[in-house]
Amino acid sequence: MNKQHDQTFWETLANLAASHRIVIDRPKDKSHPHWPQLTYPLDYGYLEGTSASDGSGIDVWLGSLQTKLLTGILCTFDTLKCDAEIKLLLGCTSNDVESILAFHDENMKVLYISNPEE
Repeated sequence: MNKQHDQTFWETLANLAASHRIVIDRPKDKSHPHWPQLTYPLDYGYLEGTSASDGSGIDVWLGSLQTKLLTGILCTFDTLKCDAEIKLLLGCTSNDVESILAFHDENMKVLYISNPEE
């Protein structure tokens, strides 16, 4: 892929995040609804009016920075459900990214791709 395609990809995702309302349905420090031993390290939700592979909105992790600029994406694969998704990371510090990666258990394989523009 060439650099222009890469730039267009990141710009398109950033525009998507900026143009849709973020709904936080799993606030920081709350337990996961199905696995109470998991506590969300940051606010987690979705972009209203979007659609992901699971039929709900595109997932979003909201970091501790004041800005909501696109930090990167997290590609996930759930080995139990055989389900793959992407999650947008907005306003995340490197510590936030580490906390997000640590949140996922051994059944969830993850790949973090940082936004080269940020």
